[in-house]
Amino acid sequence: MKQIIRWQAALLILSIGFATAANAQDRFDGVSIETIPLTGNIYMLVGQGGNIGVSAGDDGILMVDGQYAGLADRIRLALTDLGDPDPRFLINTHFHDDHTNANPEFGPGSVIVAHENVRTRLQDGGMAPEGLPQLTFEDRMTLNFNGERIELVHYPRGHTDGDIVIYFTDANVVHMGDLFFHDRFPFVDLGAGGDVQGHMDNVTAVLERIDDDTLVIPGHGDAVSNKAELTEFRDMIHATSVVVRSMKSEGMNKEEIVERGLDARWSDWSWGFISEARWIETIYDSYPE
Repeated sequence: MKQIIRWQAALLILSIGFATAANAQDRFDGVSIETIPLTGNIYMLVGQGGNIGVSAGDDGILMVDGQYAGLADRIRLALTDLGDPDPRFLINTHFHDDHTNANPEFGPGSVIVAHENVRTRLQDGGMAPEGLPQLTFEDRMTLNFNGERIELVHYPRGHTDGDIVIYFTDANVVHMGDLFFHDRFPFVDLGAGGDVQGHMDNVTAVLERIDDDTLVIPGHGDAVSNKAELTEFRDMIHATSVVVRSMKSEGMNKEEIVERGLDARWSDWSWGFISEARWIETIYDSYPE
């Protein structure tokens, strides 16, 4: 009888394992990786998670963000079409899972680069050693790769405390990471050093550096963007913050402000993860006064 029970327990564990694996696979069923040529040897890959930037050339592949481990094989196929399935460099714009989950898949063959806070947060979060950034920096660093000067600049207290923006200076392309959600309310991770005012200030700083011809890769959004749309995004943060802070100064609590809501012109900016209500709450909590 004990042997039967042991076998039943073993079968149950196996069935749970198979179900877990199946559910993980189902999560990415139907997800394909779309390659969008931008200019020269710079590309944008869209799949599920944060958008990927790619420099492909004689020096090999440099990839910005890697989405999820479950998509790594599909990403490699897309990279193969661009010259090599294995990037020489993988840059993390910040630590969130939808940008770094595939780090252990690419790490053994790549040099992973990130802000020093990203390594700390990934390590504290249990990232496998092969997925941790090997090369970190504090303020900025430069890579010369594929004939391109690539500048990595840290913008503190924005989306998180480890955000970097990548400037492909010769191609005039910038990868914003999650400092830019195209036509959507942003996720400002207040628990990880994020700040609404800082987020807006950081976007303003990027806008002061780029020009009307710059191609802007958003952290989220299915199409490449530009300075005009990034400006609209910054202006949305400013306008909605002014409204929420004004109501707060009048003595309204968070629930009352959520109940009143924002102007109807912002209704299309809500999405699955950040609704209008959650965006109002984020602004409210980000400004103590």
